Parts: sequence; structure tokens; C-alpha cells
Amino acid sequence: MTDRTIFRLTGDDARDFLQGLVTNDVKKLDQGLVYAALLTPQGKYMADFFLVPEGANILIDVSSDLAAMLFQRLSMYKLRAQVTLEETDLTVKRGTGDLPDGALPDPRHPDMGWRLYGNEGGDDGSDWTALRVAHLVPETGVELTPDTFILEAGFERLNGVDFRKGCYVGQEVTARMKHKTELRKGLARVSVEGEATTGDKILNGVKEAGELLSRAGDEAIAYLRFDRAKDDMQAGDAVVRRL
Repeated sequence: MTDRTIFRLTGDDARDFLQGLVTNDVKKLDQGLVYAALLTPQGKYMADFFLVPEGANILIDVSSDLAAMLFQRLSMYKLRAQVTLEETDLTVKRGTGDLPDGALPDPRHPDMGWRLYGNEGGDDGSDWTALRVAHLVPETGVELTPDTFILEAGFERLNGVDFRKGCYVGQEVTARMKHKTELRKGLARVSVEGEATTGDKILNGVKEAGELLSRAGDEAIAYLRFDRAKDDMQAGDAVVRRL
């Protein structure tokens, strides 16, 4: 399992503070986990994370690779808000199947199982890469990078963005992509026949059509230029077809 860091946000302004920053509606914490992202003012991805209800507090479950940056960025935005942000010793355990006591369903897709916060980490051995590929769920640092626009990564389908909640950092660009343009690039599932690995360029003839990302067996997630993602394509020594 990818290493995770769990922050705790406390204070009277905790929900209002996050509401003005993240892509999803913090009020949804009343129903369980909230998947969200922090964007640059230009609308590009900085970090994705789960917000976890903990009484009056909020836990923030983020990839450890992004934890220091996220802590610094949230601290910068804090200004006069009555909030305190601290790292915890909590860990996350995840699995599929029946929910253990205290576990919360992953809001991105029902088949992504549950997450349980406490002193015991790890998972139940589920093939998470296969599950992500099957349901087109991007991974921090693989499909989600500083060049990512979240709508190209499927955040609307993954319940990671709310278009009715009001302003947040990067909201204007995200709303414009939603309402005024047709996505020309983005993540898609592909079949892969042959040898190819993450990072291989996908070619349609001599034209670059995208990049191969997470792979599980004969299927993978790819970032594609949709106008070029037609017919049989090539990545490494493999034939690639959009599903």
C-alpha cells in the first residue's frame, strides 16, 4: 500500500477553512469520507486526499510523498482562521468486502472498498492496481501529476469535485473546462497486447497519441489525446486499443 500520512485539522473554522480551498463540498463529511483535491490558482493538481470526519475535527489522509508540501500549503492559507493543523500517528487500513466496525466506504467507486483509521495499517491483499485499472481510478504520482487537470483525470465521475459548492482555489479554470469546452485529452482504459510498461509513449502511426500508465494484465490506464486514440496503436512492443 502507498504510504499515507494523516493530519488532523481542529478549530472552530475547520470546515469553512477547507471549504474555500478544496474541490469538493466539505459538508459531505456528514455522510462519510470526502475525496477532494487542492489545486493551483491555474487549476492544476497539487494533491488529492480523503477528508475524514472525526467528531468536530477533520482528518486529512494524503500520500506521504505529498504530505510536507500539503502541510506547508495549508499552513500558508491559514492566515487568521481559527484552525490548527498537526500530523498524527494514525494509520489507514483498507480492504474490500464487508465493512469492519468504524470503516468508511471509499467514495470514488464501490469496488474500491473501505478505509479504517486507527493504530493498525495495511490492507487485505486486494489487487488494488487491478481494481484501479478496471474502474479508471487514478493514483497519486502516477496518473495524478503537477500537469494534471482534474476533469481530465475523471474527478467528476470519482465524486472528487462539486460544481455547486462555490469558490475554491482553481475553481474558475475547472468550471470553465466543465461548461465551456469539450475535453480533448484525458484518462481512458486501454487493452494492451505485448510488452509495454508505465511511461511508454502511445503512437498512432508517427503521431503521439498518449502515454501508458498503470497496467494490470492485459488492460491499463492511459492518458490519451482522444482525436488520435483510434484504431490499433503502439506502445513499446505492444498493440494498444482504447476500450
